[in-house]
Amino acid sequence: MNENVRRISFFDTTLRDGEQAPANAMGPEDKLDLALRIEALGVDRIETGFPASSPSDFEATRLISKHLTRARFTTFCRAVAGDVLAAVEAGGTANHQVQVAATGSDLHLKYKRRITREQAIEEVVESVRLARSYGVESVTVGIEDASRGEDDLLRPMTERAVEAGATGFVVADTSGAMTPDGYAALIRRFRSWVPAETCIATHCHDDFGLSTANALAGLLAGADEVQATLGGVGERAGNTPLEEIAAILAYKEDETGLRTDIDLAAMYGAYTVLRRVIRLEEPRNKAIFGTYAFGTAAGIHQQGVLRNPATYEYVEPARFGRTRSVLIGRHSGRTVLRHLLEQLGLEPDDARLEELYRVHIAERTDGDCEDLEVIKERLRQELLPQ
Repeated sequence: MNENVRRISFFDTTLRDGEQAPANAMGPEDKLDLALRIEALGVDRIETGFPASSPSDFEATRLISKHLTRARFTTFCRAVAGDVLAAVEAGGTANHQVQVAATGSDLHLKYKRRITREQAIEEVVESVRLARSYGVESVTVGIEDASRGEDDLLRPMTERAVEAGATGFVVADTSGAMTPDGYAALIRRFRSWVPAETCIATHCHDDFGLSTANALAGLLAGADEVQATLGGVGERAGNTPLEEIAAILAYKEDETGLRTDIDLAAMYGAYTVLRRVIRLEEPRNKAIFGTYAFGTAAGIHQQGVLRNPATYEYVEPARFGRTRSVLIGRHSGRTVLRHLLEQLGLEPDDARLEELYRVHIAERTDGDCEDLEVIKERLRQELLPQ
């Protein structure tokens, strides 16, 4: 193994931030099932929810804390003593990471919290100390809206939290406002403010469609961990999709110097269960998980794929537990039809090929697509003796 390659830790927040989006509610048993599936992917930390917010999240934390065998679980808390106590009561202290939410921008301090910078720093310090006093060894500070915070707030908050016993920081682009260069610069500043052993995690939202790009930029700038969700579910436009960042690290290890142990082939199965639980329709064009992420209907593409899939498949479907689909429609050409006929042992002349194309593709599909195997079977029944 290349010693210059860094292993990136994965933190899954599907069960907490993912559930915060409208219509994404999950019960405790659903969360337990998903947590075990997510753990099986090789994720390092799984956020169970916000125990102080509801009996459901409290119970989910209790269940998950008892059943995980490898991953650490994390609970979300406001910088409030009662929240920290509820988290510890729900999950105990073994294998437990408490994440304390901090207010990282003057905008949020003025209009959301209505407290001063000094009050914001003190409540974080006291909450970190409290969690450590209960015996929690891993206490992270999740700095909300850090991407719009000023350094003269973020730096003292960070340094004071380290002194109080914080072991990590989550640098949140809560509103999805950043671009990769800006987020990378922010991560580098955080990296310079804390001891080398302190974990820095990315938490990026997708309001500009940049959550994956920003998270990758943050990792390249020195972050140790990426917070992500299956399918990118989460507030508003969602979070960094776990499958996208895992795929990039798997394919681009030599280029990035970063690696992952995530089981790529098992991700789609876990995502399918999540979709069933929250009744989420499968998107057609989403990277890795989309219905047609590995499908093609354009004849000029199909010609290449049929001869060598690498012509249009840089990301390989089998590596992600998916299958290739060649779909026949009005943009498909004669090449794919000739390919089907050759598979059936037939070699029609050009006139017959044109007639078969008109009958079986151009006129029958009317703009819709049919799977290649469906048309192949129709041709078999019509052209081959029974």
